[in-house]
Amino acid sequence: MHCCESMMAVSSLSCDQHKNEFECPDVLVSYNEKFDEYGLIIRDGGTAISLIKYCPYCGSSLPCSKRDLWFDALEKLGFDNPTEQNIPEEFLSGKWHHEKTF
Repeated sequence: MHCCESMMAVSSLSCDQHKNEFECPDVLVSYNEKFDEYGLIIRDGGTAISLIKYCPYCGSSLPCSKRDLWFDALEKLGFDNPTEQNIPEEFLSGKWHHEKTF
C-alpha cells in the first residue's frame, strides 16, 4: 500500500500508549485511506495535517487526494451533506475508489 518501508513505519500506529495517530509522537505521517491522501501531522493537539505530494523518504510521487472526488461521487448519489448523513458503507473507507462504485 505504501511506497516504501520507511513510509509504512512512520504512518502506522503500533503504540500501546496512545489511542490514535494524532496522540502518538512516533507517528509522523497520516494516511487517510478514504481520501487516499498523505499528510504530515501538525502537533497542535488536534487532527490537522499538511498534505504532501512526495514521499519524504524515497521521493516517490504520492497519490493525489481523492477528497473532492469523494464529495462529488456522493453528491451524484444524492447526498448533499455526507458528513451528517448516513452514507453507503463503502464510502467510509477506501473501498469506494478501489472498486469505483460511483
